[in-house]
Amino acid sequence: MPKILPPQHSSHVKSNLSSKAKSFTVTDHPTTLISTTSTYTNTTADPAVAFINGLLDRIPLPRWAIYTIFAAGGLLILLCCLCVCIKCCCKGKKKKKKNEQINLKAVNGKTTTALVQPDVADVDYGSTKKQRGKLLYSLEYDGPLSELKLGIKQASNLMAMDLGGTSDPYVRVYILPEKSKTYETKVFRSTLNPVFNEQFTFQLPKSTLMKSTAVMKVFDFNRFSKHEIIGEIRVQLCNVDWNHIIEEWQELEAPAKFEEENLGEICFSLRYVPSASKLTVVILEAKNLKSMDIGGSSDPYVKMQLALDKRKWKKKKTSIKKKTLNPYFNESFVFDVSLDQIQRVNLVVSVWDHDAVTRNDPIGKIYLGCDATGNQLRHWADMLSNPRRPVAQWHSLLSAEQVNSTLTLKKKIPIPSKMKESAQQWYPK
Repeated sequence: MPKILPPQHSSHVKSNLSSKAKSFTVTDHPTTLISTTSTYTNTTADPAVAFINGLLDRIPLPRWAIYTIFAAGGLLILLCCLCVCIKCCCKGKKKKKKNEQINLKAVNGKTTTALVQPDVADVDYGSTKKQRGKLLYSLEYDGPLSELKLGIKQASNLMAMDLGGTSDPYVRVYILPEKSKTYETKVFRSTLNPVFNEQFTFQLPKSTLMKSTAVMKVFDFNRFSKHEIIGEIRVQLCNVDWNHIIEEWQELEAPAKFEEENLGEICFSLRYVPSASKLTVVILEAKNLKSMDIGGSSDPYVKMQLALDKRKWKKKKTSIKKKTLNPYFNESFVFDVSLDQIQRVNLVVSVWDHDAVTRNDPIGKIYLGCDATGNQLRHWADMLSNPRRPVAQWHSLLSAEQVNSTLTLKKKIPIPSKMKESAQQWYPK
């Protein structure tokens, strides 16, 4: 039940309320009411903002961290745009500068290109000329003996052909147009500044000398691949003053391609066993041989011949490979050569094209031994310095005329006295 106040108590409450009402004072200032629901109502009214707020609420990061990430991303994008703009402006300035140079040259028709100073930054731009190095050589002609002495002194700042930033240079020397003899210097390992100090002699009469050209080619030696040419020098001998010895440095030029005939390459290994007096020659393969048949192919085989004291001594040959310019042989041959004879012997390796009807044609030839030079001599020396160990190497084939004129073999080896006596008994005079 509700509690009913006594009359004394109700009158007392009324008196208190009236007393409190008297204590309030009324002013003329307007009263400002702040609504807490207006902001919430405005945000919910825009669906895009509500969607963004919803996404932000799902990210498990405080709002200040999210805003910091957005600010950093915007700053990064701004910096990228600024860099792109600066780069485009610089390109525009360079193009404008070049166009101004072209217009300046076109203004005056009397201006020559020799008087126009190029921009320092554009001097080597687009240049295809390579710095191949220099070669110091000498020329001397002995008129009474009809001898041309060509000296290869040294080279400097050669082009690096190997991965290590060096080369294994050597120089090949010959005279055009005859090209009767070809000489090679020794090979220097891992250097761009070799000192050769070698001299080669050519028999040239005065009339031929004035029509000849001395060719000096610098190669990078590779044992198991084709030797790369670094550069060459060609000297027209008719323009040389022969009243004194010529010795000069000259820049190496790019090799000419019109005169060099590619006969192919051959790879074989050599092994010498002194205790058994055995020389083993393994003909491995040949590649890029000159085509000798009408169909653009050849039927190659390899002939090996030992020459003792410049006289023909022993010979052997491989099988014939039909219709190929890249034959693979892998055939081994053993020669009996004593330790004394190995110091005086030369090995002639020649590649021939077999013809069933006509005479066999020589494709190319090289020789190794005590009278060889350049790569051939190096291969022979490596064999002798590594007994009982096979040493393989690729060689570029030369023409048969070049090898024959350089080696100058005699026809037959002298017959021993005992063989002469037996021959006289069987075939009396």
